[in-house]
Amino acid sequence: MAIREIRVFGDPVLRTVCDPIETIDDGVRALVADLVDTVAFDGRAGLASTQIGYTQRAFSLHIDGAVSYILNPEIVALEGDPVPTGEGCLSVPDLWFDVDRYPRATVRGIDLDGKEIVISGEGLLAQALQHECDHLDGKLYISRLDRETRGEAMRAIRTSSWF
Repeated sequence: MAIREIRVFGDPVLRTVCDPIETIDDGVRALVADLVDTVAFDGRAGLASTQIGYTQRAFSLHIDGAVSYILNPEIVALEGDPVPTGEGCLSVPDLWFDVDRYPRATVRGIDLDGKEIVISGEGLLAQALQHECDHLDGKLYISRLDRETRGEAMRAIRTSSWF
């Protein structure tokens, strides 16, 4: 459908807890098309609906050259001990911090036909699943930083050219 502008820190939609998708209609199909079109660029691993201004529970992924999506995703399993993992976000451009993430994650949701999808993985995929589910719960990755590092992030945001 369209490549959408990415909402950045300060936009209230990024703090919105997304509503589950109850009915798969043309609006939901348009949302998925926008998510898929907007994530399909080098350097983009995932994109949540809030990042393009929607408040329905959906995200897209772009991992190892493959683009996919999931509706109504819920984390059903996190495995291993959380480890500091370098992370950035399209909605907080140009910043990169270590965030504790589980090394393996599993998410369950549905596709556009209403069929169950289970996505499970390690490494970047596990990180993206956790990051995008956080977005759908109204959380940015910087909220997971310790107090001192979050202060550093906020100072960097306030002095950035995009804020």
